[in-house]
Amino acid sequence: MQLFSLLFMAKKRKRTLEETVRLVQDGDKTLHNELIDSYKPFIAKTVSSVCKRYIHESDDEYSIGLIAFDEAIQKYSPDKGSSLLSFAEIIIKRRVIDYIRQQSRHQNLSFDLTKEDNEDESPKTSIEEHISIDDYIKKSDDELRREEIIHFSSVLKEYDLSFSDLVEQSPKHADARKNAMVVAQILVLDEELQKLLLEKKRLPVKQLEKRVNVSRKTIERNRKYIIAISLILIGDYYFLKDYIKGVLET
Repeated sequence: MQLFSLLFMAKKRKRTLEETVRLVQDGDKTLHNELIDSYKPFIAKTVSSVCKRYIHESDDEYSIGLIAFDEAIQKYSPDKGSSLLSFAEIIIKRRVIDYIRQQSRHQNLSFDLTKEDNEDESPKTSIEEHISIDDYIKKSDDELRREEIIHFSSVLKEYDLSFSDLVEQSPKHADARKNAMVVAQILVLDEELQKLLLEKKRLPVKQLEKRVNVSRKTIERNRKYIIAISLILIGDYYFLKDYIKGVLET
């Protein structure tokens, strides 16, 4: 009888990682701890790739990675077009690099405060260390920037867009680009408009027209550019957002 029931019993569907995250975000502390424990190897591997050495759980860098992974769990949303792990990888790498920057500044300050007590010691070593750290941070930033671009490119495909489309379709004049970015900002800050964009995978032109001081014709003409800027503002794109911020502040 037991064998017979097993033959016809429906298999229990395994919970997806994204579903687990949603439960954790809703306050399931047990799942929260289990999720972090099960991905400790992933955290250590990601931190090690940044530090270029094997990282132990006792290392400060590992603790930074652990906190960053938890941050990724809390901030993650599948609507932004990436998996939890790809999102977490970016957050972990960014936080570890920020930590290395802070340590570098602290070491330089310590050297300045104590150099009078070490007049016989050549400053060359400290200068070389400072240069090597700066060089490392620059290379790490370049790597993260490339990863952002690759990830953003994959998100654009969901909207039938590509970087070549954006180059061809972006407004020619600086003022027009800035105005399109302002329209994107308004869209992102409006929960209803943002939801329409993410669910329908197209610009809600009719609804957007009612909320901005821009003609429908102008919105249509800059449709692809507005979508791209909106996706950058919605997503966790540190370097791409910095570019937008620079344009809007000019």
